[in-house]
Amino acid sequence: MLWNHEECLDYLEQIRWHGKPTCPYCGSTNGTAYKKEKRYHCNCCFTSYSVTVGTLFHKTRVDLQKWFWAIILVTESNGGIGVRELAREISVDKNTAMNMIKRIAQAKLEDQEMLCRILQAQHHIKPTSK
Repeated sequence: MLWNHEECLDYLEQIRWHGKPTCPYCGSTNGTAYKKEKRYHCNCCFTSYSVTVGTLFHKTRVDLQKWFWAIILVTESNGGIGVRELAREISVDKNTAMNMIKRIAQAKLEDQEMLCRILQAQHHIKPTSK
């Protein structure tokens, strides 16, 4: 099964919010979904948010499909994966790959549970086509 960006967003919402979108700024579950994008408007603090806010995926332009595959490659490679190898595997430039490796390493310290849940779904995720 090849997951696309939207399916990865849905999975991230499931593991992070258990199906109930929660504002990362105020903690409210009183939000309204935007019709044209996978974002929400908080009816309590009036901010806009998505499931990626406050995670290693926050403010990234890389598709979540590539992020999920990078997490698998980085965490399961014996001795670590090189920046150029990761860049080649997920079709990004080396600077992006280096930034992703740093964020994944930070997430290992700060949000290990989310990384474990993504790894649990690894048999559904395939590398992106080049």
